[in-house]
Amino acid sequence: MKKFFKWTGILIAGILILISGITFALQFKTYEAPYPDIKASKDPVVIARGKYLALGPAHCADCHAPENKQALVAAGQDVSLSGGRVFKFPPGELYAPNITPDAETGIGKLSDAELARALRYGVDRHNKALFPLMPFQNLSDEDLTAIISYIRSAPAEKNVVPEKKLNALGYVVNAFLIKPVAPTATPLKSVKPDTTAAYGEYLANNIANCKGCHTNRDLKTGEFTGEPFAGGLVIESVKDPLHYSLVTPNITPDPETGRMSGWTQEQFLNRFRMGKLNEHSVMAWGPFSRMQDNDLKAIYKFLQTVKPVKKNTGPVLIENKI
Repeated sequence: MKKFFKWTGILIAGILILISGITFALQFKTYEAPYPDIKASKDPVVIARGKYLALGPAHCADCHAPENKQALVAAGQDVSLSGGRVFKFPPGELYAPNITPDAETGIGKLSDAELARALRYGVDRHNKALFPLMPFQNLSDEDLTAIISYIRSAPAEKNVVPEKKLNALGYVVNAFLIKPVAPTATPLKSVKPDTTAAYGEYLANNIANCKGCHTNRDLKTGEFTGEPFAGGLVIESVKDPLHYSLVTPNITPDPETGRMSGWTQEQFLNRFRMGKLNEHSVMAWGPFSRMQDNDLKAIYKFLQTVKPVKKNTGPVLIENKI
């Protein structure tokens, strides 16, 4: 019996050493991805479109603004995108990078094609997969060009941002589960803004990321696990993450459990104009409050077309069990 336990222990130890070795080796795996033919423009019209997207519906400022500027972001004001905000997930801590044109701490040394590849294919300049936090894979070429043109034109700010800090789970997730996310189809050259449900779908899925928060998903990998727009994703409060979390509501048009059931288009627009009302909310209310009426109308129309899902997500704010 002693020999049995001895050899069992040796076997388990060997397996753990093997897994640890493989996990360590896979931290350095790289991926191939094309470099989109995207070049930043100095056209003021293109830059203005990029600024609207970055500080509005694409809510880049919600992640890439420094921690001490989050109150300005919530108020819908212009802010620098010099990074540093920390996001705590089960795999560890991720820090939003500095995406101002600073050559040392920002994107100054990256080419337009490298920036475009990171946004469209989730692969960084070192050919490593990025954690799937940005839903911009299906941006049109014109909108991708506009965003890159804007961040190129913004003032450079020096801000050293820490590298991501993975825990043991994070190293396993990074080794075996994190892979680049490619476009679902060939990205369009351009998408004409209007008030149609079709344009609303483009905004909701590819720019504003409504689906990303209002669909349940595995926060270890980012994989979607629930019905689109049916809510249920539990996210820690931005105000008091130790004691409170939020549950994203069901925004499908289900008449019984859909949070916006019965809302008129005017009510929908008015809610966005109010900005953040719940101090715990993780939604990018500040940037979204900057959105043009026509874009909000398009999203409203699209949400009326999604599959109704009967799912009661309960109260938005819940108290964490400590």
